[in-house]
Amino acid sequence: MTKPESAIRNPRSAILWFLFAALTIFAYFFGLTIPLLGPDEPRYAQVAREMWQAGDWITPTLGGYNWFEKPALLYWLEIASFNLFGVSEFAARIGPALFGLGTVAALWILGKNLATESTEDTETKSTTLVSSVANSFPNWLALIAASTLGIIVFSRGASFDITVTFPLTAALVSFYIHDRSRKTTPLISFYFFIGIALLAKGLIGIVFPYAIVTLYFLLSRRLPNRQFIVSLLWGTLIALAVAAVWYVPMYLRHGWEFVDEFFLQHHFQRFTSNKYKHPQPFYFFFWVLPLMTLPWLPFFIAALWKSVFQKSATENTEVSEKEITGAVRTSFPSSPLLLFSLSWLLVPLVFFSLSCSKLPGYILPAVPPAIIITALFINQHLAKARWRISVTAIATATLLTTIVLSITVVPRFADYDSVKSLIAAGDARGFGDSKVLMQHTISHNAEFYAAGHLLRDESGKQKKLYGVSEILDEIERGGGKPVLVLVPLEYLYQLTNAEKLKSEVLKDNGELAIVAVSAK
Repeated sequence: MTKPESAIRNPRSAILWFLFAALTIFAYFFGLTIPLLGPDEPRYAQVAREMWQAGDWITPTLGGYNWFEKPALLYWLEIASFNLFGVSEFAARIGPALFGLGTVAALWILGKNLATESTEDTETKSTTLVSSVANSFPNWLALIAASTLGIIVFSRGASFDITVTFPLTAALVSFYIHDRSRKTTPLISFYFFIGIALLAKGLIGIVFPYAIVTLYFLLSRRLPNRQFIVSLLWGTLIALAVAAVWYVPMYLRHGWEFVDEFFLQHHFQRFTSNKYKHPQPFYFFFWVLPLMTLPWLPFFIAALWKSVFQKSATENTEVSEKEITGAVRTSFPSSPLLLFSLSWLLVPLVFFSLSCSKLPGYILPAVPPAIIITALFINQHLAKARWRISVTAIATATLLTTIVLSITVVPRFADYDSVKSLIAAGDARGFGDSKVLMQHTISHNAEFYAAGHLLRDESGKQKKLYGVSEILDEIERGGGKPVLVLVPLEYLYQLTNAEKLKSEVLKDNGELAIVAVSAK
């Protein structure tokens, strides 16, 4: 027997949702001060720092050399943060954290639109309960999204993946709202956010939305409305105009060099070859994507099974009042949204599976539709108190675990992964102005923490040294000044046992050691 509407509309619910929102915001911003991780975060932060120092919002550089791998949106977020907070890890990450929350907010807006649509369609007393549950759906959808592993992890790093996921999500939510309402404002928003997505990560910013919408119409077996067809002309111009604020100045300044490196190499060659050495099997994203839906993976699998192999009750026009009240299956028109979400999920999944270069973050734009599919399934059971309690407990536990890990495990891992403490040890011993050399290794992490002190080859890449004689040559080229050497622990003996070098191990992080080296 279902509970009365007053039980569902608990006066304390507004306070509880406020607390959930506060916990989410705290979890997303807490712990962003740990050292930059991996090869990408430090490089992206350093590119932004160089642009900020040069006062140049157009040309990305790394170590003073042109760096045309990615467009400028993430760098702009970091530059704006540097202006507000100074150069720091927190400033480098706050923009992506905001974009992660923006992704959650976009899904909340989608849920709000569905709830409003459902309420407007409710006519009989028998569907009052259904409407009440639908009214809370935006909050449940947002809570599930905010506590999804993929969104949490990539929102906490200086990542292009979350930077493009937000505008793609906002664009596709805008399109779906337009498709249901025929309103013009969401349509304008659709094209505007496509332009932002182009600034976030290049051509997928426009390819994905158009491909997803096309697949949606094909699967729906219907043609787009006349308003949308006409909008393709003026709307595409809006998207291109937004993107032009960076692409046009870049082309005018750098010409073919920009086209070749940015489009030909880092778009087409990255897709068609293993030039950047990220090979994975075709099925790689078929297991990475589900893992990104944790802790909601069981619900996601169940939702996929139900959506593919079972007909939704909303597809059956002969649904009884009892079925509606008992199963809460018509709380809003979910069938079109399920179809749209499946289209949204399939396009990036198939696209990136066909790519010869694969990294886990690539598939992040497919996580929001996975969240929607999961939330639609969970919503069918939210009239039951035990489901509401379970979902609340899972989400809360996930957010609290994120905070706890940010205090305990993650800082320790960051110290091991980063060279920040090693460079700091060199600075503390008076080697702050010394050249930093790499022996038997390349540390992209050092791009940020040893900026301006790294040895580079003629192409601008870090130069890897092997023999002791190469290090001695660099010392002589520097007028005999001592240098700092980052070296894997297994090769440390080459420096400490060298007859012509005086070496002092300053610190190690369990993987690399930093050694002050001078000629005897």
